[in-house]
Amino acid sequence: MDSVGTPFSSTRASAAPRRLNLLFSATWREGGPTTELPRLLDPLGVRCLEARCGRDAARLVEQEEIHIALIDLELPMEADGDKRGAGEKVLQILRRVDPAPPVVLVRPAQPSRRESVRGLNDALREGVFAVLDRPLGIETMLETLRRVVRRHYSDQWPVA
Repeated sequence: MDSVGTPFSSTRASAAPRRLNLLFSATWREGGPTTELPRLLDPLGVRCLEARCGRDAARLVEQEEIHIALIDLELPMEADGDKRGAGEKVLQILRRVDPAPPVVLVRPAQPSRRESVRGLNDALREGVFAVLDRPLGIETMLETLRRVVRRHYSDQWPVA
């Protein structure tokens, strides 16, 4: 239990956080299911930190403790300007965090089954918790986040 009696334990910090910080980046795609994340997860004690570009993500990782990351590989480098994908760069930044948060990677639909399996194996080898292909459904995303909480946070949602 934490200082306010919330049954939440984390292996990520000596003093368990009252809320989980979820860094998510897929909302730069208008109308995507991640736009619903703050509304759905806030009552469960999950603080959603939105990055609309790689620069935003890097700033948030520097300023906040990140407990879970949901990163779109095609996240643009800059909100206005450089549209190159920043997902790989954000993954590198997250891997340098100590301790590194579990990462759920969102990627574009793959052209073939072979490419899909190769990309999945590469991502898992790099330590990614899960890989989700677009188009992304809210149910799949929420189920994956539930699995992250189960495995990394003893199945305890830090109710707000």
